Amino acid sequence: MNQKKLNILISGGGTGGHIYPAIAIANELRARFQNANFLFVGAKDRMEMEKVPAAGYAIRGLWISGVQRQVTLRNFLFPLKLISSLVKARAILRKFKPDVVIGTGGFASGPVLYVAANKNIPTLIQEQNSYPGITNKLLSKKVNKICVAYDFLERYFPKNKIIKTGNPVRQDLLDVGSKKQEAQDFFGLDMSKKTLLILGGSLGARTINQLVEQQLDFFEKQEVQVVWQCGNLYAKDYHKYNTRTGVQVHAFLNRMDLAYAASDFIISRAGASSISELCIVAKPTLFIPSPNVSEDHQTKNANAVVSQNAALMIRESQLEGFQKKFTALIASDGFQEEISSNMKKLALPNATNIIVDEVEKLVKR
Repeated sequence: MNQKKLNILISGGGTGGHIYPAIAIANELRARFQNANFLFVGAKDRMEMEKVPAAGYAIRGLWISGVQRQVTLRNFLFPLKLISSLVKARAILRKFKPDVVIGTGGFASGPVLYVAANKNIPTLIQEQNSYPGITNKLLSKKVNKICVAYDFLERYFPKNKIIKTGNPVRQDLLDVGSKKQEAQDFFGLDMSKKTLLILGGSLGARTINQLVEQQLDFFEKQEVQVVWQCGNLYAKDYHKYNTRTGVQVHAFLNRMDLAYAASDFIISRAGASSISELCIVAKPTLFIPSPNVSEDHQTKNANAVVSQNAALMIRESQLEGFQKKFTALIASDGFQEEISSNMKKLALPNATNIIVDEVEKLVKR
């Protein structure tokens, strides 16, 4: 492989859905170009400032955030933050001299990719969702390539720039089927019972946590044991349920491969990265999309799967019907096999390699 020393700049963050794909892309690039220099750019005070250094990469922070839906002081500060971030992004690019700039979404990627494209530096964005955010929609007119995970995104992006790649996923998820026994031992589960895995996203989800708390007796009656990832923000509120038989509460799950392997059913938010992982894992899943995201994109993500008869979905506004929906998920082995099979057909396990192939083409060009 070509060992030319490259400077690779990657920008993305705000949530795990933007950060983990960025790190996966960087890891694959580092494997191919072992002498490359890497620099990440994120938003100050967001989780990428912790997660990226933990993965072994340097990061610089911009003073940037999104526009809030309601009128707030932060909205009045937005023009000042944007100007500040554009100036700092210019300075970072001038000093680092990247050969290619990659954006995975989030507020910080906007100024960085905008400046890079204007300097004619090769640029690529990776759009995880079925409905793009405003940052990537604006950037799409300027960047060289757009890697997507869903069909029909030519409605939002120039068709000649789109490559369907899928979303990067953790490589240890590709063989979860062989880890069932290891997973049951790891979590100390009762092998005679079915296991429900509950995922509220990297930050946790208040509504899902409240729902699970209300349904613990119902799950017990269904003879379902619960592995509940509640999020760091909510751990102190729900840790007490660890004393209950058949329930274990985790602020964060460090071994997602074993969490997926242990599960028979999954309740999850519908972030793009989560959906990409779930399609590879292919366990019967009930999505509860977050309504508190831009353009309601989680509902659109979930619908893209549900429309293929590959999962079930219930909106937060309809949670009074949760028990009926969950019973439909667990009642029939045949139904579970059908939706799992359909979900597996949607999996794109080679996304990271394909995206990095596109980066290589840009660099060579």
